[in-house]
Amino acid sequence: MNYWLIKSEPSAYSWDQFKKDKKTDWTGVRNYAARNNLRDMKKGDLAFFYHSNEGMEIVGIAKVTKEHFQDPTTEETAWLAVEFAPYKDLKKTVTLETLKKDPFFKTMDLIRLSRLSTGKVTETEFFKICEMGEVDLK
Repeated sequence: MNYWLIKSEPSAYSWDQFKKDKKTDWTGVRNYAARNNLRDMKKGDLAFFYHSNEGMEIVGIAKVTKEHFQDPTTEETAWLAVEFAPYKDLKKTVTLETLKKDPFFKTMDLIRLSRLSTGKVTETEFFKICEMGEVDLK
């Protein structure tokens, strides 16, 4: 299994809206590195759902339910989308500020490549953030 982080501005698409919708296609990615991350996501992979610009915090975990397909928001074949479903809430959100203060996360994509809309998360980063967010994955 691989682990990821996906970003959305809560005013555009929030974690609460995502939970109401029960699933969503992650569309509109127009950066090649972020697109490559979408391409590498496999069904069953987990991704942190991060509120960007407003809140700047990890609020939940999503699960990949459908691997990459042509992004329906464009006719350009270079761009992909992935379907996600909500998986778990974080009992305690984990802020960007908290992650930046912890040297353990200095190489995390969210810190190093802050403008990337989809990023990789290592297994150790994933489980440490789950612990910080008081998430029980059992």
